[in-house]
Amino acid sequence: MPEVNYVQHLNAVFEQFRKDDRLNPTHISLYLALFQLWNYHRFRESFHVNREDVMKLAKIGSKSTYHRCVKELNYYNYLVYVPSHNPFKGSKIKMLIFGTSSGQVVGQAVYQGVPNQGQAVVRSNKHIQTLQNSYKLPKPKNEDEVLDFFKKEKWPEVEAKKFFNHYQAIGWKIGGKVKIENWHASAKNWMLKSEELQNEKRVSQNQDKFTSRESENLHTVRNKNYNQPL
Repeated sequence: MPEVNYVQHLNAVFEQFRKDDRLNPTHISLYLALFQLWNYHRFRESFHVNREDVMKLAKIGSKSTYHRCVKELNYYNYLVYVPSHNPFKGSKIKMLIFGTSSGQVVGQAVYQGVPNQGQAVVRSNKHIQTLQNSYKLPKPKNEDEVLDFFKKEKWPEVEAKKFFNHYQAIGWKIGGKVKIENWHASAKNWMLKSEELQNEKRVSQNQDKFTSRESENLHTVRNKNYNQPL
């Protein structure tokens, strides 16, 4: 995991924004949305994103604008964008580091493993392909690895076992047909669906309680004596 100083990084990247005439407000909004997600993932070396979530966070209404800006941020060396054509797997983002924890580098992107000489770093297609392959996780090594992942995401052990047993039984394929490329992404989708089911269950229970109370309120005594004064 790269060492990132939140304040120094933002100071450095805003200085770079000031100098970069190629950028418009949409680029900056998109970058800040991705930075927020990077921070949420505790500055992992890379992380997966959902396009709709990022567009909502960045206040971008057009898919074409989103794709154009994220590709340009990639080309301008603010990040590495690895698109995904799998509907169950989000695109991968690798944020380039601006500034250092020691404060020696300011306003220049530091790309991991490449000396910073104040020049744009040109990434070859071979490097991007290597990056794509390095993050392929078709299935976990064992059940313990799944338990550890769910524990880090603060999910109960029983859900981890359900997830492992389900995909172990169908050969780690989506719908039993398409091979999983990243089981971490599949696990997060599992968590999201589980949350949705729990929310639906709570809503249904609340509706049942409301219906029961309404039924009780409408219940009348058949042998009521209407001769009694009100």
